[in-house]
Amino acid sequence: MESFRQDLIEEAGLNLTFAQANTSRSSKRVHRGLHYQTRKPQGKPVRVSRGSVYDVAVDLRECSSSYGRHFAIIIDDKDHRRLWVPPGFAHGFRVLSEIADFHYRCTDYYDPHGEGGIIWNDPKLGIEWPVSKPIISDKDSMLPFLGEHAPMFE
Repeated sequence: MESFRQDLIEEAGLNLTFAQANTSRSSKRVHRGLHYQTRKPQGKPVRVSRGSVYDVAVDLRECSSSYGRHFAIIIDDKDHRRLWVPPGFAHGFRVLSEIADFHYRCTDYYDPHGEGGIIWNDPKLGIEWPVSKPIISDKDSMLPFLGEHAPMFE
């Protein structure tokens, strides 16, 4: 499987360079996110090479007509869909399969001092997460609600 092609990125009208590539492996019911970067906002093309995840992006650009709205899609190793998560969006996923290998490139480097997030079950977001009883890190379980976060994306 071809996992990346710069010419297809350019044909989509995106002029991007990538600073790093990351991979994570997670087990069923593991929930990650919703995370974002403020000081070095990252755009991310995401994909799954093994397993299946419910992937969510939330628009945090306050000047956007879709501010606070989310987009959700199942990404898996069967149809090889990918999702582009633009800078200024929070991102998270929940693993649906026994194991999931999740890959993403980033348009900027990770900055621990610019890291932020929104709690996954904020009722304002209206996200209908599949899989009951998620496994969530202490860090992700203490994230603030939308409106209590500090990012100012334009």
